[in-house]
Amino acid sequence: MEQIIVKQPSLPIRIYRFYLDGFRQMTLGKTLWKIIFIKLLIIFGVLKLFFFPDFLATNFTTDKDRADYVIDQITQSVQVTNTLEKGDQL
Repeated sequence: MEQIIVKQPSLPIRIYRFYLDGFRQMTLGKTLWKIIFIKLLIIFGVLKLFFFPDFLATNFTTDKDRADYVIDQITQSVQVTNTLEKGDQL
Protein backbone atom coordinates (compact mmCIF):
# COMPACT_ATOMS: atom_id res chain seq x y z
CA MET A 1 0.00 0.00 0.00
CA GLU A 2 1.34 3.39 -1.02
CA GLN A 3 1.11 6.51 1.09
CA ILE A 4 0.49 9.80 -0.62
CA ILE A 5 2.09 12.73 1.15
CA VAL A 6 0.49 16.08 0.44
CA LYS A 7 2.72 19.03 1.18
CA GLN A 8 0.87 21.93 2.78
CA PRO A 9 1.82 25.48 1.89
CA SER A 10 3.67 27.53 4.50
CA LEU A 11 1.82 29.22 7.35
CA PRO A 12 1.90 32.78 5.91
CA ILE A 13 0.47 31.51 2.61
CA ARG A 14 -2.31 29.63 4.41
CA ILE A 15 -3.17 32.74 6.47
CA TYR A 16 -3.20 34.90 3.34
CA ARG A 17 -5.49 32.46 1.51
CA PHE A 18 -7.79 32.23 4.55
CA TYR A 19 -8.33 35.99 4.63
CA LEU A 20 -8.53 36.26 0.85
CA ASP A 21 -11.29 33.64 0.70
CA GLY A 22 -13.09 35.33 3.59
CA PHE A 23 -13.07 38.73 1.90
CA ARG A 24 -14.24 37.23 -1.39
CA GLN A 25 -17.31 35.72 0.26
CA MET A 26 -18.29 38.86 2.17
CA THR A 27 -21.28 40.86 1.04
CA LEU A 28 -22.18 43.26 3.82
CA GLY A 29 -18.62 43.25 5.16
CA LYS A 30 -17.21 44.86 2.03
CA THR A 31 -19.54 47.80 2.42
CA LEU A 32 -18.64 48.14 6.09
CA TRP A 33 -14.91 48.06 5.31
CA LYS A 34 -15.39 50.78 2.70
CA ILE A 35 -17.21 52.94 5.26
CA ILE A 36 -14.41 52.36 7.80
CA PHE A 37 -11.71 53.39 5.31
CA ILE A 38 -13.63 56.50 4.25
CA LYS A 39 -14.11 57.52 7.89
CA LEU A 40 -10.40 57.01 8.62
CA LEU A 41 -9.41 59.13 5.64
CA ILE A 42 -11.74 61.91 6.73
CA ILE A 43 -10.63 61.75 10.36
CA PHE A 44 -6.91 61.80 9.60
CA GLY A 45 -7.35 64.44 6.90
CA VAL A 46 -9.18 66.74 9.32
CA LEU A 47 -6.66 66.07 12.08
CA LYS A 48 -3.77 66.92 9.81
CA LEU A 49 -5.34 70.12 8.57
CA PHE A 50 -6.45 71.53 11.92
CA PHE A 51 -4.18 70.00 14.55
CA PHE A 52 -0.86 69.58 12.75
CA PRO A 53 -0.11 72.83 10.94
CA ASP A 54 3.12 73.19 8.99
CA PHE A 55 5.13 74.85 11.75
CA LEU A 56 8.33 75.27 9.78
CA ALA A 57 6.66 76.79 6.73
CA THR A 58 4.71 79.33 8.79
CA ASN A 59 7.57 80.42 11.06
CA PHE A 60 10.55 80.39 8.70
CA THR A 61 10.91 81.79 5.20
CA THR A 62 13.97 80.00 3.82
CA ASP A 63 15.13 76.40 3.84
CA LYS A 64 18.33 77.44 5.61
CA ASP A 65 16.36 78.94 8.51
CA ARG A 66 14.26 75.78 8.77
CA ALA A 67 17.33 73.55 8.70
CA ASP A 68 19.07 75.62 11.38
CA TYR A 69 16.01 75.44 13.63
CA VAL A 70 15.72 71.66 13.23
CA ILE A 71 19.44 71.15 13.94
CA ASP A 72 19.20 73.35 17.04
CA GLN A 73 16.18 71.38 18.32
CA ILE A 74 17.82 68.01 17.68
CA THR A 75 21.17 68.88 19.22
CA GLN A 76 19.69 70.76 22.17
CA SER A 77 18.85 67.54 24.03
CA VAL A 78 22.37 66.22 23.36
CA GLN A 79 23.90 69.40 24.76
CA VAL A 80 21.76 69.16 27.92
CA THR A 81 22.71 65.51 28.38
CA ASN A 82 26.40 66.30 27.96
CA THR A 83 26.28 69.07 30.58
CA LEU A 84 24.49 66.80 33.05
CA GLU A 85 27.14 64.12 32.61
CA LYS A 86 29.85 66.64 33.56
CA GLY A 87 28.10 67.32 36.86
CA ASP A 88 26.62 70.70 35.94
CA GLN A 89 23.08 71.49 36.86
CA LEU A 90 20.47 73.16 34.70
